[in-house]
Amino acid sequence: MRHFYIIFAALTISALLFSCVRVGDGNPYMPDLQRLEISLEVPDGDSADYSLAEISVRDINTDATYPARCDDSGKAFVDVPNGVYMVTVSILNGEQSFNGTRNGVVVSGASSDCAIKLSRLRLSDIVIKEIYCGGCLKYPQEGTYQSDSYIILHNNSASTVHLDGLCFGTLDPYNSNSVSVWEEGIDFSPIIQAVWQFPGGGEDFPLGKGEDAIIAVRGAIDHSAYYPQSVNLNREDVFVCYNPLYFANPIYHPAPGPLVRTDHYMNVVIKTGQSNAYTLSINSPAVVIFRAEGTTIQEFVSKSENIIQKPGSDKDRIVCIPNEWVLDGVEVFNGGSSSNKKRISPSIDASYVTLSKTFEGRSLMRRTDENMSAKKGYEVLADTNNSSKDFYERETQSLHK
Repeated sequence: MRHFYIIFAALTISALLFSCVRVGDGNPYMPDLQRLEISLEVPDGDSADYSLAEISVRDINTDATYPARCDDSGKAFVDVPNGVYMVTVSILNGEQSFNGTRNGVVVSGASSDCAIKLSRLRLSDIVIKEIYCGGCLKYPQEGTYQSDSYIILHNNSASTVHLDGLCFGTLDPYNSNSVSVWEEGIDFSPIIQAVWQFPGGGEDFPLGKGEDAIIAVRGAIDHSAYYPQSVNLNREDVFVCYNPLYFANPIYHPAPGPLVRTDHYMNVVIKTGQSNAYTLSINSPAVVIFRAEGTTIQEFVSKSENIIQKPGSDKDRIVCIPNEWVLDGVEVFNGGSSSNKKRISPSIDASYVTLSKTFEGRSLMRRTDENMSAKKGYEVLADTNNSSKDFYERETQSLHK
């Protein structure tokens, strides 16, 4: 019993001493905090209820997150340790909904300020439901496998939509931790290497409410027949990125399986890179789907002003897709890096989802809105244009059997 009282007294004294040390007094266990002022601004002609703003201040090195409250004037204040931060903002209020992002906000030894121009949130009937890009193990064989990537799209509306003419691509740079040449706030999405388009004349490929469409980015074969941790993409409902004229590498683009319909082969609108296999980052792609407005995508890419040389490259070119054309996009960050940078406009995706590991069959999946699904009678997916809220990481691909 005596030992108990001695220990209790020691703990009590330690707690009292610790409580007397204030943050910022050089206590090694309590980091100095600095005041960060955040100012929000909506586009000209718009108005917003700033009190509804959800603000997240995330340390890009530690992933620690600090919430901030906004007053009616669009000002918010938060005390954070020294570091480099990404600030994301969402205001969800029906038609008066906005998103915004500011990356690389440095807080170092003094108060800092951060101004964020918000973009009106645009929602789409068709959304990206799943991205599987990280590959899997070849178990029971040795090695790893990455020729089985796929994307699933979902009709989130109550009406039938048509996939005909819908395009998709991945943004430059391929990886989120690569050096980016693009200034924050550019009004286009820099598509790298190729633009892919669904076939059809307008109403050939309907997608009913709550239905999915699978895109085999690489081989539309039964990968699981060789590697059990992989997936079977030899299916009648699969669309496939297969065009040996442009991408002739048979390891990544083998001839589709017998169940894959030939009218489900995706079209290459334009190829702007040099690779013989279509490149989708294994750990951090930025994927968008879009439709041309007021023109065709073929007419758009035929104009030289819409295709530019990638800065710093004498080979690769970039397709400058207007952000207004983008229906949905998902920003993926590399979970093993602290130098990630956004590529997708915050009007499309205010934040990001992280892929923590590669070659384990992990997949990035959009959450189901259970309340809306029960109300409408079909699967409705979360769509706030903020991947940190809308997506999560699955331990296995949804198509894994």
